[in-house]
Amino acid sequence: MLLKDKVIVISGVGPGMGQSLAKIAAAEGAKVGLGARNKAFLDEVVAEIKAKGGQAIALATDVTKADQCQALAKATAEAFGRIDGLVNSAYMHGEWLPTDMANAEEFADVFNVNCAGALRMAQACLDELKKSKGAIVNVSTMSTVNPFPGEGAYSAGKGGMNALTRHMAKDFGRHGIRVNVTRMGWIGGAPVWGHIDREVAGGRDRDEVVGEITGRIPLGIIPPEEDCAKAVLFMVSDYSKVVNGASLDVNGGQYMAP
Repeated sequence: MLLKDKVIVISGVGPGMGQSLAKIAAAEGAKVGLGARNKAFLDEVVAEIKAKGGQAIALATDVTKADQCQALAKATAEAFGRIDGLVNSAYMHGEWLPTDMANAEEFADVFNVNCAGALRMAQACLDELKKSKGAIVNVSTMSTVNPFPGEGAYSAGKGGMNALTRHMAKDFGRHGIRVNVTRMGWIGGAPVWGHIDREVAGGRDRDEVVGEITGRIPLGIIPPEEDCAKAVLFMVSDYSKVVNGASLDVNGGQYMAP
């Protein structure tokens, strides 16, 4: 098992990749502490994990609130005795608008979740991660390096997270904690299927919409959500124990880092 006997905190456990991260981490042997704003959804994920023999707790968590981040870290450590890893997957997208039309004031709100929220969670888990010499993985986006129309605010916040990751890798590294970032492309899960459904509802042919996406990806598929989650979880496993300050592109080859 990739995460046997690990205790992993995961923020942003929603209907997209967040819930896959939680379920796969538990299936791979981890005890998980889950955070998101939607407590009802969190409870469903916890129930599913427990039904399969896993161990999980959940706490309603808004990553813009330091006290709520600290509460999630504390509850996880109290329940399972330690914290070995943190996955920062909470995000806010903002309006789908090009930057010449975007609301600049909204950028601060998006940054507060996407970048500052990751720092709050990391600081909340810091004392426990020092003890375990654990790992943090920040979940970012390919659009920080390969711009996609309408994602200016989202990418600016995640771009801040990319830079933050490198600083954290140095600063947290002094405590034996490694910090890396994954830049995700198209993820075959609920948010992307919803996007495709909306395009079809607007009169487009489904195969055409899917083909436009897969035509940009050398593997020729929309990367399945579960496989994307596994790539993220690799970065909190012992198989990446000497990887620190790295950016891992998880996009089927659509964007290839130089």
